[in-house]
Amino acid sequence: MAEILTILGARPQFIKASMVSRALKAVGHTQEKVLHTGQHYDPSMSDIFFEELGMETPQYNLGIGGGTHGQNTGRMIEGIESVLINEKPDLVLVYGDTNSTLAGSLAASKLSIPVAHVESGLRSFNRKMPEEINRVIVDQISSVHFTPTDLATKNLVREGIDHSSIHQTGDVMYDAALFFGGQSDGETPQVRDLISDKKPFALATIHRQENTEDIKKLENIINSLEEIAEGMPVVWPVHPRIRGKVCTRKLRLIDPCGYIEMQKLIRHSKIVLTDSGGLQKEAFFHRVPCVTLRGETEWVELVDSGWNELVAPCNSGKIVDCVSRIMNSEYKREVGHWYGKGDAAGKIASVLSR
Repeated sequence: MAEILTILGARPQFIKASMVSRALKAVGHTQEKVLHTGQHYDPSMSDIFFEELGMETPQYNLGIGGGTHGQNTGRMIEGIESVLINEKPDLVLVYGDTNSTLAGSLAASKLSIPVAHVESGLRSFNRKMPEEINRVIVDQISSVHFTPTDLATKNLVREGIDHSSIHQTGDVMYDAALFFGGQSDGETPQVRDLISDKKPFALATIHRQENTEDIKKLENIINSLEEIAEGMPVVWPVHPRIRGKVCTRKLRLIDPCGYIEMQKLIRHSKIVLTDSGGLQKEAFFHRVPCVTLRGETEWVELVDSGWNELVAPCNSGKIVDCVSRIMNSEYKREVGHWYGKGDAAGKIASVLSR
C-alpha cells in the first residue's frame, strides 16, 4: 500500500484536498497522512474549512504563519523535512502555488521523494508574483503533474516537461463546487441576512500582496468599491491580514466566510470583484461575471469567453467603468467545459493508487 503525505497550508488547498482525500479512500490502495504548515493560521481561514469539508484533523500541524516569504518558506522546509524523515512516505502530494507548496516540494526533492502536483501547468507569465515563481519551480521538481486544462498541459510541454508525467484531469475546484454547491448547513446570520434580502449586491475579495502592500493600489480599490456601492451594496469578507488597513463606512465589511458560505454569496451576487485565482473560477461555476483586479490571470479561457475582465487596480475609474459596462451589457458569454466534468479527484486518485 502506497503511503502519501499531503502538504497543505491555505484555504484553496483545503478545498481541493477534501475532494482528492475522499476519492483516495474510495479507490483504496493508498494510506494518506496530512501535514498542515499553518500558513493560514487564523481559525476563520483554517479550522472552519476542515470542519465543514468533512476532513479529518491533520496528523501534523507545524503552526508556521506570519513573517516574510523567506522566513515562512525556510521554517516550513525545516519542519516538513523532519516529518518526511520520520514518515518516509512513497510520495508527497502538493496543491497549487503557495509557499507551503514550494516548501513541501523542495523538502521532498532533497530526500529523493517523488512529488505529485495538483493544479500543475498554470502560468500568469508575471514573474513578479511570488505564486508564479512557486508554480514554475514546483513543476520542475515534480514527478507527476495533474493539469486542470488544455492550456496548462500545453504550458508544461512547452517547458520541456516529460509528457508521460502529465495527466490532464480537469479542475478539482469544479468537483468541489458540484459536491458542496447544494449544501446549506452552517449558515451564519451575516450571510443568511444577505441572501434572504434578495437585493442585488456585488461581492469583493482582496488579499494578494501586490494589492494589499501597495497603499496606492489598495486606496484605488477601496475608492472604486465605494463608488460602486453608491448604486449597489458591496459585500467584502475581509482577510484578517488586512483588516486594520481597511477604513470605510460605505462598504459592508463582514468576517471571512467558510467555503460553503462563500459559494452561496457568489451564487447570489450580481458580480464578483477579486484578485483571487480560485474565486474567478468559482464565479464562472455559478455563472456570475467577474472583474479580476490584476493585470493578468492564469485562467485565460475565462477572459477569452467574456466571463472575466482584467483591470489592473491603478486607476479607480477603470474599475468602476468596467463594472458599469458588465452590469449594463446583454451580450452572451461562451460556456465551455474547460475544467472537466467534475470527476478530476477520481482521476487523480486512480493515478496515485497505481
